[in-house]
This record gives sequence, structure tokens and C-alpha cells, in this order.
Amino acid sequence: MAKSAPTTQNDLQGNVRSTSIEVLQACLTDGIDLYNTTRQAHWNVKGPNFHGLHTMFEEFYTQLATDIDELAERIVQLGGTATGTSQSVAADTRLPAYPTELRVGADHLAALIERYALVAKAVREGIDTTDDAGDADTADILTGISKNLDKALWMLEASAES
Repeated sequence: MAKSAPTTQNDLQGNVRSTSIEVLQACLTDGIDLYNTTRQAHWNVKGPNFHGLHTMFEEFYTQLATDIDELAERIVQLGGTATGTSQSVAADTRLPAYPTELRVGADHLAALIERYALVAKAVREGIDTTDDAGDADTADILTGISKNLDKALWMLEASAES
């Protein structure tokens, strides 16, 4: 459902800003959920690869914190309101619920691989949508985030191989 464009002096057309805000908000919601699930894995991972996985998960959620901040700030730059409350994330995330009973590193890896792949795909779709709408700056922001997600996915998949 299209909303009216927020008021700002940004010279992008209102429909372009509305499209970008919608894409950015969806990516922000998923990014916050992915951040939280990565922290869940970080806190609870156990097993012979504990130290390496614990450290890697920390690197990932640290990067995600930077990326979600950039998404939120772009929403506001375009005249929107970034929404990231626990309630809004729980209601709007496109990710499946993370199983909180996981402990073994391989199980966390499998669950995170699924979620990182979903978010990476959605971000790539957002790149195309915002670029087609005429917002090259938002597409560029999403491209940078896409690179970060793809690198994390690669590292997760490499760690899952035996």
C-alpha cells in the first residue's frame, strides 16, 4: 500500500521517496531481526568450535548494527520515520522465528545461513526496486549492505562444511 511522500527538501520525487522508504523499512526490520538472532547464536553457541563461532557471530552483529543504523538514517533523510521497536520488528519481520533451544554450533550455522540468505535476497531485490524508482543513493547504500551480507553468508557456509 503506497503512502503519501513525507515532506522534506530532498529533491527526489515523492513517489521515489515513498518507494525507497518502504524498501528501507522492510530491510531495517529484517536487519534488526537478523541482528537479534545473531546475538542469540553468539550467546548460546556451544561445542568444539565455540570460540571461533562466538567470535565470528560477534563480528557479524557488530557489522549489522552499523548497517541497520545506515538504513534507519536514510529513511529519516528521505522524510520518513524509522521504526525499530521490538513490537514492530516482531510484527513485520519477513524472517522465520529463530529457534531459541539451539546450542550446537552446526545448528546455529544452519539457522543463520537460512536467515542471512533470505535477508541478502531481499536487500538485492531492494537494490533493483530503488534503482528502478530513481534513487541511486539508496540503491548504493543497499549495495554496500548486500556485500556485507554476502560475505557473512560465505563465512557461515564455509564454517558449516565438514
